[in-house]
Amino acid sequence: MMMAYLAAHPLCVRCVAQFPPVRDRAAWEAVDSADRDDLLALAEKWRDRPYPLLTAGMYAAFCRTGSRRDCEAPYFARRVKLIAAALHVCITGEMGDLPIVEDGLWLICEETTWAISAHAELSAAHPFPDAGRTIIDLFAAQTGMILSFICQLLEVTLHPDLRERVRREVERRILRPFMTYDGEWWMGFVRKDLCNWTPWIVSNVMMAANVWDYDCAKLYPRACGMLDRWLACVPEDGGCDEGAGYWNMAAGAFLDCLMLLEHTADVRLWDVPKVQRMMAYPELMHLGGGWFANFADCDARPYISGERLQYAGLKTGNAALVRMGVEMWGRPSREVSDTPHLSRLLMRLFSRPAVTEGSDNRMKDVWLPDLQVRLVETRDWCGGSHGPKELRTIAAMKGGHNAESHNHNDVGSFVLAINGQMHVVDAGNMVYTAKTFSDRRYELWNCRSVYHNVPIIGGFEQCNGLQYAARDVEALPDGLALDMAAAYPAQAGVHRCARKLQLTGAMLSVMDEIDLACAQPVTWVFMLRDEPVIEAEDQCCHGRETNFFIEWRDTEALTASAEPIEITDARMAKSYPGSLWRLMLTAEPDTRHRVHINMTV
Repeated sequence: MMMAYLAAHPLCVRCVAQFPPVRDRAAWEAVDSADRDDLLALAEKWRDRPYPLLTAGMYAAFCRTGSRRDCEAPYFARRVKLIAAALHVCITGEMGDLPIVEDGLWLICEETTWAISAHAELSAAHPFPDAGRTIIDLFAAQTGMILSFICQLLEVTLHPDLRERVRREVERRILRPFMTYDGEWWMGFVRKDLCNWTPWIVSNVMMAANVWDYDCAKLYPRACGMLDRWLACVPEDGGCDEGAGYWNMAAGAFLDCLMLLEHTADVRLWDVPKVQRMMAYPELMHLGGGWFANFADCDARPYISGERLQYAGLKTGNAALVRMGVEMWGRPSREVSDTPHLSRLLMRLFSRPAVTEGSDNRMKDVWLPDLQVRLVETRDWCGGSHGPKELRTIAAMKGGHNAESHNHNDVGSFVLAINGQMHVVDAGNMVYTAKTFSDRRYELWNCRSVYHNVPIIGGFEQCNGLQYAARDVEALPDGLALDMAAAYPAQAGVHRCARKLQLTGAMLSVMDEIDLACAQPVTWVFMLRDEPVIEAEDQCCHGRETNFFIEWRDTEALTASAEPIEITDARMAKSYPGSLWRLMLTAEPDTRHRVHINMTV
């Protein structure tokens, strides 16, 4: 798409300063006072903390213990401290923190590699990074962007020797290998199955090249070729199989590239239907209250840049996306609270929330045929002690296959939110370790189907792989129908595992028909936010703290049990502190199972 555009419109690149330098006092003094206070507090928080060591053992921990955090915590802390000090100089115009900036730039230039331990091609035989091996991973490219923008912001304030050192390192580690080496898998020359790495890295490389005026007339077309190869992997429905939380660094990073191409080369692709669908995706997946349909490794409450959402909405004429961006605006320091993304912080700092009028009363009715993800929303009323109350119920359901990027074995799973409160959940992501992206991934409980809202058949759970997929998938007016049989291993003997999910009023109905080669027990699993109080005689349960209700009356006999799943992982706990609950409804062995389970409040 992009290369076709460039062929029809020869690229004429002009390098532009994306953000005002420190000497532009009018621009920096016009920064919103709350944003200014937020960033001054960030600088104060980091000022007296020394730059952390980044030792050989911290890198080697990835191979020796499986820990990524041993390396990533000090690695990212160095960059956040540097950013905080540089922004303090820019906001105040005072030079007191300049030595901190100088030390940070020098320290990072001295690092053996800018790749994190998980991406530095380490092994038990070679547990330390190799200074002779240049690797452009996500965070090497991001580091190049950070250092480049700090040099642009501080201009002549920095000593020319230090500025030149940074320029040489960015050129040596990022820009030159980007232009001369085709072997990085995310470039799309040696692999075709690309993911968020491509736009994330390419956007940072393009921004760094723009700062240094590094042969952009050649670099941008090469970058666009990589983006084209990535776009070929993006489904036509614009969805992201990594989940809405990865929009930030997938379609959101592509948005950064489009913005830069527009500003520097007058390339405009905002009217392309696929681009518009890609930008719209996170708003489609929003369940209200900051909760998202979080299939795969997506967090249940991910951080998504409000400024980027708004920008995407304004450029593509999507009012709902603009409104969502305003709602998720947040403080600029949020952009460096995870992986420090200075460009996003600066974009947020020099933007203003749009003025939006009224509210969005549309009910979600979403079908992404390539991802096989369906969202249905209903509005209903119920009585209460304070009078009638509107119930906004959203069910998100999926078919798909078990080889998606950041895959969980979850064909046929679903989540349910009512009035911005999660009831039936997907546990989501955990802190990454060496196991996360290894052949031991499915030892992690959150990736296994036995901890998703799908049945366990004869003791068998779903398997990972492209062949383990939904079939006969159909979007219904009020839900989704599919057959999950192929998601289970052949030895389970599943001839048919038809599921129909229907949302009527505030009630979600789960109707499963399972036909087996031999008599097997089946256990239906439901991951719940609230502890279920089981009423066995009445074949139902209700939430201990909520009025959420599940009943399986008019169906075959099911034995109910529940267990708490204590959330000890720091990342998952941001969405679900405390515990989740795993409700299990088990049928005795048979060759034919028919169940009808209703969920409501």
